[in-house]
Amino acid sequence: MKIILTLLLYSTLFCQIIEKQNKLLWDGSDWNNIEKTVAGGQKTTFQIKSAYISGLLDGRLYYYLKAWSEKQEFADSLYSDRLDYLTNRETIRQLDRFYSDRLMVYVPVVSAIIIVHMEAEQIPKKVVDLYIDQTKFWINKLTLDMEEEGMSKLLQKKQNKYSKTKK
Repeated sequence: MKIILTLLLYSTLFCQIIEKQNKLLWDGSDWNNIEKTVAGGQKTTFQIKSAYISGLLDGRLYYYLKAWSEKQEFADSLYSDRLDYLTNRETIRQLDRFYSDRLMVYVPVVSAIIIVHMEAEQIPKKVVDLYIDQTKFWINKLTLDMEEEGMSKLLQKKQNKYSKTKK
């Protein structure tokens, strides 16, 4: 019974993710909607949020190791921020707090994780605020570019640009 319920919950979340058009990254609205759409209560909400964070960190580690095998100094500088400062439980609690501010709802979850870790490490507020401003700028620019050009054209341009620089 638990397996069926879990599969049903995950399929519901998957369908909600798929039906969002032109959505490249999860943001605070997606984060806040987990609790509203999950029927399993706090435990299931925590498990889904924890799984999402673990997936992001696993993907980050994968790309760090890929970059590190090519150029170690570059990889170390690119991934120098520590995201293991907080436990998953504390990261979830801090993300919930972060996204309770309506002005932060459209900040991507991946950026919000970096922000809450910066705050936990007591990095100066001026630096954190600058990072938040830069995050808002690039996500707004990316959203506008997606609306103007469409996601497939935008991704094709990025792919063409990347393949030219790699040669």
